[in-house]
Amino acid sequence: METIAGITFSGRVVEGLAPKDLRGLIDQTKAQIGSGVVAVIGVTEDGKAGIAVGVTEDLTGKLSAVDFVRAGSAALGGKGGGGRPAMAQAGGPDGTKGAEALEAIRAVLKGG
Repeated sequence: METIAGITFSGRVVEGLAPKDLRGLIDQTKAQIGSGVVAVIGVTEDGKAGIAVGVTEDLTGKLSAVDFVRAGSAALGGKGGGGRPAMAQAGGPDGTKGAEALEAIRAVLKGG
């Protein structure tokens, strides 16, 4: 966990995690941090990636998970991504770019 622009951020890449399992991991981590932004990138066995971002309810008035997931998905070679301010998901073909996707999310959080 780290603090970016005064907001707690938890980001990680998990190998062998199916996209359907992302939402549960996001919910668990949001409960642990209390207030902040959580990003999880799951890399499947075939090298593709799923990405999910959660924003705790207290921050959804000023931050949207959709903005973060779109930035992360683009870094993974994907397009778009959707959801709602508190939770959004997307995918991308290049699971090797997980670290770059987290950096893209950090950049959005920093306001850049």
